[in-house]
Amino acid sequence: MRCPPGPLKSYYRTDTPTPDTPYTRAEFLAVDIETTGLDPRTDEIVSIGFVPVVAGRVRLAGAEHHLVRPTRPVSDEAAKVHGLLDDVLARAEPLSEALPPLLAALTGRIPIAHHSAVERAFLSRACRAVYGHPLATPWVCTLKLAKRRLTRTEAVIPEGALRLDACRRRYGMPHHHAHDALADALAAAELFLAQAAEASGRAPAQLRDLIT
Repeated sequence: MRCPPGPLKSYYRTDTPTPDTPYTRAEFLAVDIETTGLDPRTDEIVSIGFVPVVAGRVRLAGAEHHLVRPTRPVSDEAAKVHGLLDDVLARAEPLSEALPPLLAALTGRIPIAHHSAVERAFLSRACRAVYGHPLATPWVCTLKLAKRRLTRTEAVIPEGALRLDACRRRYGMPHHHAHDALADALAAAELFLAQAAEASGRAPAQLRDLIT
């Protein structure tokens, strides 16, 4: 892919683990974003949180949280969800400065997110806007892994059963504060490790069993 020199090109030039790699020997990056709405064509990222998962462990030392300055005011509806108001975001960094740390942390790693379709769409569009090319990468979706598990035991999945906090409770994990990008990224990382351990038999699960 012909990207301009920079973090996206560095990302594409670095190999990622092969599908037969055990998850304990791969590196991941749990990612969460907060946005001004749900449409990546018209809405914007206002917060990015991420935390590495290396050798089957969460690496809190590599966690980061970036506020992103949108080009338009945040709607009341969006502000009620994530609590990020215009006066705070006016002092945040622009998207062009928030993406490089994320891409640097993601290089050589597989991204994880709960309902990864949201992060995939927004971050791909953000990279296209800043670098002229999308972010094309396989994702681990903890929501899809949870749905896969529930469909084996439930004829009908109960409403709300696939929410991040509900998925965590099934593994005995504590409640977390939702709609904070870093807290949600950490919550997804912890959930992923529980799901990966459950998917393992005598040997750790391979990436092909976890990438959805």
